[in-house]
Amino acid sequence: MNANSRRDFLRNIGAGAVAAGIGTDLAADLGVSTAFAQQGTARLTFGTLEPLVTLMQETTADRLIPQVVERLRNGTSLRDVVAAAALANARTFGGEDYIGFHTMMAIGPAYHMAQELPEARRALPVLKVLHRNATRIQAQGGRTREVLHPVQGVAIPNGRVGGEVLRDQLRQPNVNDAERTFATLARNADDALNNVLYAVEDGADVHRVALPYRAWDLMGIIGREQAHTLLRQSVRFCARSESPNYRRYMNPLRTALPRWLDQHRLVGRELGSRRMEDRWIEDFSMTLFRATPDRAADAAAAALADGIDPAAIGEAISLAANQLVLRDNGRTAAQASPPKPVGSVHGDSTGVHGCDSANAWRNLARVANQRNKVVCLLLGAWQVARDRANGTGNFIELQPYPREDARNAARNVEPARLLGALEEAIRGRDQARAAAIAHRYTTTDRPVRPLWDTLLRYAISEDGALHHEKFYRTSAEEYNSVRPAFRSRYLIALARVTASGHGYAAPGHTEACRLLNA
Repeated sequence: MNANSRRDFLRNIGAGAVAAGIGTDLAADLGVSTAFAQQGTARLTFGTLEPLVTLMQETTADRLIPQVVERLRNGTSLRDVVAAAALANARTFGGEDYIGFHTMMAIGPAYHMAQELPEARRALPVLKVLHRNATRIQAQGGRTREVLHPVQGVAIPNGRVGGEVLRDQLRQPNVNDAERTFATLARNADDALNNVLYAVEDGADVHRVALPYRAWDLMGIIGREQAHTLLRQSVRFCARSESPNYRRYMNPLRTALPRWLDQHRLVGRELGSRRMEDRWIEDFSMTLFRATPDRAADAAAAALADGIDPAAIGEAISLAANQLVLRDNGRTAAQASPPKPVGSVHGDSTGVHGCDSANAWRNLARVANQRNKVVCLLLGAWQVARDRANGTGNFIELQPYPREDARNAARNVEPARLLGALEEAIRGRDQARAAAIAHRYTTTDRPVRPLWDTLLRYAISEDGALHHEKFYRTSAEEYNSVRPAFRSRYLIALARVTASGHGYAAPGHTEACRLLNA
């Protein structure tokens, strides 16, 4: 055993002894874990961005926001601010902290939201997420509790597929070996993504898939050279998820996936480009929605084998997930909490999580290699059916919003008053009315941008229980990529979620508006 291996071994043994003595939850809170030992004491640094990254880690939220506004006025770009926030988050949390990785997944959406705003208000969504980021970093110890450190790659065993090696190490889970393997595999952004997807695809849940997709999307903002740093978070997330209960839950899927690929001869197969009519998309989306998870995945596999354009299958998955928001009866008393009351659908609801998952699987399928494109679509189909089956109430029998009574009430609103009526519904937390008004607006000949602007304003001003930014961006991405016949559904869903989440102001928003004179 060489010196480095011996040090790793003894460090892991020591961490395990402590964890056994005090319990794994407390050990994790204290930064001690056998599975999550840090790579070393050397610091991961980020070149010219390092001073700004360090500022993000060392400064409390109430002090950080004024300093960032001043830097923006003095010429620092919003893109650099976003890059520093993302890198500070990754270095601090490494994908292992619930609020931390939710904040990471909001950074890219906040930047995209900023591009929809006039110059004077452009920084607002980014400042909102910076406030959340700084608050969590300070609460978790800042630079003293950094998870990501430099890591050295290791040779991949001869004859093995690198992504499979990574996946198998994360099943153990051995995060240190997996980190070293991934360092070797992440030769460039595409290789980093396609290899980490082997591990991501070993399960199917919203955080597992949304984290790598939002990391990939961030690379379009802050640079593909950050691929290794950003996607390391998914390596560590997957390791942390690999509990005995998770394995029991996911083992049937892990067994079924190779069977679907073999049965339909999808590995290495040239995928088709058959375009399908709107009716087929609608019908197939409901096939997925009503199916069991395994049958949904099998239906997607059969469609791919039949030469149907993967984009059409992805669109159907998205529409099926959209139904989860439109049909949801909201949280029960047992599920409610002060910021997420009975009947609410914002935050970590079945519908919001389902839409974010479908969006991530669909977008990863667009950029992945052939093997991962297929698997992402199969898992997207499987998960939307699973989310429907696990949701509260019988989603198949529930009617989608806007329901008939609300639609009838909205018919009498003059077109010129629709946006005002929507704001009234949002401020009154009237989900049914908000959905019906949004639907009515989309049936007029009025421009759609003012409707988006109204919803954007509340996506920024309200807290959203960690999900407003991501869900707004999911809705915008899906609206812009589906066929015109289906677009209104995403605005209706967003209006409903926006009304549900009103009344819980985003921390720091008022002060950010004051600093920007916005």
